[in-house]
Formats: sequence, structure tokens, C-alpha cells
Amino acid sequence: MSHLVETLGLASSLQLLSLSPPGWGANLLRGLVNSLQIAFGAFGFGLVIGLFGAYGKLYGGPVVRDLLAVYTTVIRAVPELVLILILYYIGTDLINQMAAALGYGRVEINGVVAGIWVLGIVQGAYATEILRGAILAVPPGQIEAARAYGMPPFMLMRRVTIPAMMSFAIPGLANLWLIATKDTALLAVVGFNELTLETKQAAGSTRAYFTFFLAAGAIYLAVTLISGVAFKRIERWARKGQPSLRSGGA
Repeated sequence: MSHLVETLGLASSLQLLSLSPPGWGANLLRGLVNSLQIAFGAFGFGLVIGLFGAYGKLYGGPVVRDLLAVYTTVIRAVPELVLILILYYIGTDLINQMAAALGYGRVEINGVVAGIWVLGIVQGAYATEILRGAILAVPPGQIEAARAYGMPPFMLMRRVTIPAMMSFAIPGLANLWLIATKDTALLAVVGFNELTLETKQAAGSTRAYFTFFLAAGAIYLAVTLISGVAFKRIERWARKGQPSLRSGGA
């Protein structure tokens, strides 16, 4: 009898997770796609901010360094959920005020774009410190040799500094990517249809909370495992031609 109950329960759960109605699987996949779009966009936006932020902290003037220090300190000190609420509501309000001043009506901001902007600002502060540390880890002799050859600063950054720092930056950036994928769940508080909000809606409609949140956890775990494999390959590529720690210890 218990075996029959377990079988029926499994069948019911699989039916709820199916891609066709009355299943909610398509909703979860739509939420996953939105989460990954926001995570990829925020991660890329954060890298751009982080690269310029790292160079500003290392080679900028006193004002630039002070402003960047305030930015990274505030972003890392305030809880991310609070930052998301502040950046989202203040950002949308400023945009609408600018639109009103130019004679336009209220602007409806795309949820994915807003999510990328909000999380990208948060990611940029952490990326700044990761890339700053990676640049400092580059052997000074490589940069001095490039300068001796007369390389202009932009070419030196593109052909020497960035390739050399990648092996030092990849582990930290891998963690930052995983944080980006999980932080998309916080966007549910402002109504973005990402994976967590879709899961909450499905669970609330069916009262199958355990089934749907377990499925969401499995999806996040799968994204983490796949990301781990991808970043390991990227790290091996970045370390190509460099002595390994194992061979160095021998």
C-alpha cells in the first residue's frame, strides 16, 4: 500500500513538473532563461565596471581612487537585497524624472534590463577588487618589458596585462559568477519573473511547495555544476604555458 502511495505521489509530482498543462515545467524553464539572461548580462556588465575600476584604483588620480574606494566599500558593506531595492527604485525614479523633464511620459523599464543594471552595479564592486588583485599579481618584469618596447597603455593592457592576469582572476570570477546566478533570486522581491518567482507562483497555485522548491534547487545545482566544469576549462586555458603548482613543488 505504501509503495502504491509513493508511486502515485511520484507520478503526481512528475505531472506537475511536465512542460505541458497542467504542468508548470514550462514556467520554470522560462524563469531559468530569464535568470540566466540577467546573470550573464550582470556578470559581463560587472566585469566592464571591474576592469575600469581596478585600473582606476591602481593608476587613477586621488579623486578617482577615493570615489572608487567609496563605491566598493558601500556596495560590499550594504546587504545585496537592500542594494537591489535602492538601485531599482531610485534608478527607475531618476529615469522617469529625466523623461518627464524632456517631455516624455512614464517609461516602462524592461525587467531583464533593469535586473542586469542593478546586479551589474553590485557585481562591479566585487569584480573591481578581484581584478585589482589579479593585476597586482602579474610579475612587474612583464609590464616593464612591454613599456621598454614602447607599448602604449591600451596595447599594454590588451596584450600583456589582461592575458597575464587571467589565471589569477579566474577563481575569483568563477565565484562571482555563481553569486550572480544566485542573486537573481533576490530580484523576485521587485517582481522579476526569474526562476524563484516562477517557482513561488507555481507552488502557491498547486500547494506543492516541496515539489517545486526541490525542483528549483536541483536546477540551481545543475547550473552550478555546469559552471564549475566550464570555469575549470577556462582556467586550464588561462594557465597554458605556465608552470603548475604540482610541478613547481617537485
